[in-house]
Amino acid sequence: MRVLSGIQPSGRLHIGNFFGAMRQHLQLQAEHDCFYFIADYHALTSNPAPAEVAGYALDVTLDYLALGLDTEKTVFWRQSDVPEVTELTWLLSCVTPMGLLQRCTSYKEKIAQGISANHGLFAYPVLQAADILIYDSDLVPVGADQKQHIEIARDIAIRFNNNYGETFIVPKAYIIESVAVVLGIDGQKMSKSYGNTIEIFEPEKSVRKKIMRIVTDSTPVEEPKEPENCNVFALLKLVASEEELAEWENRYRSGGLGYGQVKERLAELMVDYFRPFQDKRAELEKNPDYARRVLADGAKRAKAVASKTLIRARKAVGLGA
Repeated sequence: MRVLSGIQPSGRLHIGNFFGAMRQHLQLQAEHDCFYFIADYHALTSNPAPAEVAGYALDVTLDYLALGLDTEKTVFWRQSDVPEVTELTWLLSCVTPMGLLQRCTSYKEKIAQGISANHGLFAYPVLQAADILIYDSDLVPVGADQKQHIEIARDIAIRFNNNYGETFIVPKAYIIESVAVVLGIDGQKMSKSYGNTIEIFEPEKSVRKKIMRIVTDSTPVEEPKEPENCNVFALLKLVASEEELAEWENRYRSGGLGYGQVKERLAELMVDYFRPFQDKRAELEKNPDYARRVLADGAKRAKAVASKTLIRARKAVGLGA
């Protein structure tokens, strides 16, 4: 099965990105034909500085390579290096009802966060559909809260196929159930927008400092505590063994436990978990041209698939005949 996913180069990647999606992306390499891309066209909807777009794209590439991306098995490229996707976006736009886009919750959420409204932000689900359909994708890994994105892509594909004949594979969502939401240090969902992240490749001293700042309640040390209501315990579940978690759970409920103790252990586990990846990334940073070659090779492989799909779509609508 062909699996496709993209990640925006809008900042340094954090552990929410890793445990929420990236880890699953890397695991899927073993059994599927994986196509993963850096969504720099999508990143433009927030009007970032040009230098940030280019710099973060290279950072994301180094991050994925350090975390275990297998370039023999997986096609990895920068979205803008295969511009065929923008032409397909226009073809899909012409069969996409306005009402479908107006119902998208993501647009409303981003506006509520203070991002300026623009056409790219409003119409990005069409570009997202093009990303999926142009590579003949079968599965798209998403969290349960992102299922609407795939439903829109499916709707657009079906409308196009109904209008012009069977042109696209209608994709399915591959729901990632293992981690619902990774909490930030303030207790909200971890997000660059909230400034509450712990970066994957953040220096050890900074990681420890942030973990000690995680928001907790005011329950006295001597009182029993409910672990499932604790932001620190929620993060501990990501990196601790089942046996150790059971011990901490018992200590929470028995009373006499200070949150500082849990934070210190969380910091140790978090640093140890990511240390091998940090060491690998430090080596990769010495040769950034390797990362650039990975992107160039990935773009060539992705373009070979995208070109065939675009020709098929153009012919369907009567262009280039």
